[in-house]
Amino acid sequence: MFSERLSRLQGSLVREILAVANQPDMISFAGGLPAPEAMPKLDFNGLPDGLSQYGPSEGEKWLREAVAAEMSKNGVPVTADNVLILTGSQQGLDLAAKLFVDHDTPVLVEAPTFLAAVQCFSLFGARFVEVGLTPNGPDLEELERKLKSEKPRFAYLIPTFQNPSGVCYDEATRQRVADLFDEHNVVLLEDEPYRELVYDQCDRAPICSRLKSAPWVHFGTFSKTAIPGLRVAYLACHPSLMPHFYKLKQAADLHTNRQGQWAMHKLLTSAEYPAHIARLRDFYHQKRDIMAAALDKHFHDLADWTVPPGGLFFWLKLKADIDSYGLLQPALDRKVAFMPGKPFYATDRVSNELRLNFSHASPDKIEEGVKTLAEVIRAHLSAA
Repeated sequence: MFSERLSRLQGSLVREILAVANQPDMISFAGGLPAPEAMPKLDFNGLPDGLSQYGPSEGEKWLREAVAAEMSKNGVPVTADNVLILTGSQQGLDLAAKLFVDHDTPVLVEAPTFLAAVQCFSLFGARFVEVGLTPNGPDLEELERKLKSEKPRFAYLIPTFQNPSGVCYDEATRQRVADLFDEHNVVLLEDEPYRELVYDQCDRAPICSRLKSAPWVHFGTFSKTAIPGLRVAYLACHPSLMPHFYKLKQAADLHTNRQGQWAMHKLLTSAEYPAHIARLRDFYHQKRDIMAAALDKHFHDLADWTVPPGGLFFWLKLKADIDSYGLLQPALDRKVAFMPGKPFYATDRVSNELRLNFSHASPDKIEEGVKTLAEVIRAHLSAA
């Protein structure tokens, strides 16, 4: 009755947790939700009547030009013809999976990696090749070895404030990754949803800007810097790939929400936009530091972590060898939600790690939630 693909269909744990976390008395560190008070106020006055009609599949030219201008500033000299507007950047993962993945196609990912990418690529039958992360990016010796031995069709990387680990690749690692991809002619899928949320000095030059010959796809979104509910995102890619993405987009949903594109273009090209980004960085920087202080106070003997230089997450590794998944329900019972580590790995394993988001909860709730979560872990260890 159903396609064989359905046997590989996975649910999203973060969506399931967020359904519980929406309770008014729940402190949620689970999702990557922007703070409502940090979102810009969108003004739809002046919206052209013509945007109520069907639009171009590739997206409005004026938004694609604005995106191309921003990417060019960041070292990726593209034009509007290299840009496709998406209904959320996760649509880009879906289109890429349709373009590249057959049953048992080797796909290289970081370990850990973005859980929705695992969900998406798994659906199309990917065989995952994991490469471990260091504080500076992927383990380069392991990466080179697996590029040679496994010959992945593409590699999916999140170089800037990686989700979930918060790692930001350093300059030397970015260059070496680019060199390896050129050498082995592997397609790079570079996902950068958090690149504007930077709090400490670090290298953020996209890896695709360093490639000389390897094909590439670069994903970006306005969900973390503007309004996630609009679902306006984009991809830019090597010119040889765009005709395929264009047709896949047509087959998916014809085109992205035109009113949302107009609102994002108005914000992106406004004189206010740089000040908005600066305020956003300062706002989340303070929240990051509040969570860092709470972790120092309550988790110093429970876990190890690195303060992320940007993004929205802390990645904790418990000192005890316990499954963090088993802590989830006791934490929810105490009205604190978090993401256990297991779903962030492409291959099945037990994980003693957990991801904590600091953007959504208020400062006092961050302190309260971290304290409560530490109490849950201590109680679990005492009962073991």
